[in-house]
Amino acid sequence: MGAKTPVRGIEAGVYPGWLKVGFWICVVIAVAVVLRRVAVLVHPTQAGVVGSSPTAALDAVFASHAALTLAHILPAMAFVLLTPFVLRLRSGGGWAEKLFFPLGAWVGVTAYAMSTHPVGGWVERSAVLFFNSLFLFSLARAFVAARRGEAIEKMRWMLRAVAILLGIATTRPVMGVFFATSRLTHLEPGQFFGIAFWIGFSINTIAIELWLRSRGDRLPVVG
Repeated sequence: MGAKTPVRGIEAGVYPGWLKVGFWICVVIAVAVVLRRVAVLVHPTQAGVVGSSPTAALDAVFASHAALTLAHILPAMAFVLLTPFVLRLRSGGGWAEKLFFPLGAWVGVTAYAMSTHPVGGWVERSAVLFFNSLFLFSLARAFVAARRGEAIEKMRWMLRAVAILLGIATTRPVMGVFFATSRLTHLEPGQFFGIAFWIGFSINTIAIELWLRSRGDRLPVVG
């Protein structure tokens, strides 16, 4: 009996509008955050590392381990930019999957290294260790499924991996709320960074899991 040809189109599981919007917002935020961080590291006095504001203090923390920061955020940005092609939100992405797994693994490993310098102490570190491990586990499951030719399983675990990684973008609006209300709460970045990490990553992880469970095997099949 021959192999089943993957069904495409609506029954294969076209991405809903809310998921696409959330995805692209996360991509834009993630890329913007990386570009700003690179600008701060390259031109610290112009970008604001020198100063007494909470933002300047955060910039100084990342500047203290600039090489590690760049080794993490630049591949992470490349990984984020690959995801529309891997998930076929953009056509012609067969080449992207070859980079998806090794690049994702590098991002995960360097994220562990970055957790040795947490702004939010052990609360932030625990979030990084938990969600980064979940990201690498999802990446590994997707890789195994790809090697076995299990298209649906591969897509399911790739979607989980991408959603978890983009959780770092979701943390930014959460942090914005904490910064905006800091005069009322009197919370410093070191106190709310970890909380923001847990909230942001949890939102993405729960959202993709609920959607995947609602779709069953009706997922976009690529490659």
